[in-house]
Amino acid sequence: MRLQGKVAVITGGARGIGGATARQFAADGARVAIGDVLVEEGEATATAIRAEGGQALFVRTDVTSEAECAALMAAAAQAYGRLDVLVCCAGVLKGAFLQPEELDAETFANVIDINVKGTYLAVRTATPWLRQAGKGVVLLLASGAGVRGPSSSLAYGTSKGGVHGLAMTLEQRLAPAGIRVHDVCPGAIATRMKLDNVADGARHAGGSVEDAIAQAEVTLGDPIGVARILAFLASDDADFVRGTIHTR
Repeated sequence: MRLQGKVAVITGGARGIGGATARQFAADGARVAIGDVLVEEGEATATAIRAEGGQALFVRTDVTSEAECAALMAAAAQAYGRLDVLVCCAGVLKGAFLQPEELDAETFANVIDINVKGTYLAVRTATPWLRQAGKGVVLLLASGAGVRGPSSSLAYGTSKGGVHGLAMTLEQRLAPAGIRVHDVCPGAIATRMKLDNVADGARHAGGSVEDAIAQAEVTLGDPIGVARILAFLASDDADFVRGTIHTR
């Protein structure tokens, strides 16, 4: 119960790494507020947490809307009295395997809007509440793609490089307030987004989608592995950790 007494907001918390993180945080004692555009899956995740004895609420949230981000933070604070941790998991991958002249500007802008601007707006609206708590943690989901190496998508790689830069800059800005900031860079994890990307890769290469998915399900990591790292980083045990964290 290393997160006992803490309140966490998790954007993109309906499924994938975000969903696993919401469940792990609740299992570790945190009260969680899930924000996502996927209403049915978000409600299901919150319901599952409550069925297991945890505390969770779901707020339909489009992270590209500052008003909706602010409403999510306010709902968490109103329900639980405070906000200690923000985890930004909301993100999309579009335009994979396209050359620059094939990737339209609208798709590029949409990915940047969700992955970078959405992360910024979540941080912007959470920061006043984190300051009130006197000590907080901000965890941003970047990626190995765009930080250590390239991505299958020009837009996705650019966006995750942007999240990495945002985290490094936020770390300096928020440290005086006692708010610790990390960006976490997962590798190949078995999320819906990654499996869709694997399928796109197989089609692009002219291979079998079914075979590619079957192989990926064996080799990709379980989202719960990343969720456990995020739970550790959100805890007081991680007070001496700094900077970017890479996972498998």
